[in-house]
Amino acid sequence: MPRTASAPDSPEERFDRCLAVVLQQEGGFVNDPRDPGGATNMGITRDVLSAFRDRAVTVDEVRDLSRAEAREIYRARYWTPMRCAELPPGVDLGVFDFGVNAGPSRAVKLLQKAVGVMADGSVGPITLAAARALEAERLIASFSEARLAYYRSLDGFARFGRGWANRTEAVRMAALRMAGTPSRAAA
Repeated sequence: MPRTASAPDSPEERFDRCLAVVLQQEGGFVNDPRDPGGATNMGITRDVLSAFRDRAVTVDEVRDLSRAEAREIYRARYWTPMRCAELPPGVDLGVFDFGVNAGPSRAVKLLQKAVGVMADGSVGPITLAAARALEAERLIASFSEARLAYYRSLDGFARFGRGWANRTEAVRMAALRMAGTPSRAAA
């Protein structure tokens, strides 16, 4: 049966929509010596790729990372452990993108603080219920504000802050569109 325009996205479609935003923000291969992540491609660091492949990888292997393998890594290391598919649309993107950028535990703790539950770094039924009980637009806004405050607290903010702030805003706007609040996305 064909889906209508108003039918909700399937979990796979939601993952792909969120992944597209993350990949757009991450870009391609970089190896900035001032970035603690080191060699990175599509947001996948050398350490993450090594852990995923269960062996040390070279900078060239990071450079040659395929989009298909990056997708597998994003699902296995970020989307699934943070239970993004169970979060409200838009909130899933904010948590996913911040998890990629700052680590899954930090992203989950920030979400938990935003929804007013104990910040233990693990998404369980209490966190999910609290996230679902809030208006998505407000949760996206408070999560984005807390994310920006986290970045401002980092020593690297002078060098990377503009990029982090731009990324936070781009993700906030995309998240609001996904949540179905496009008219307020520019607010």
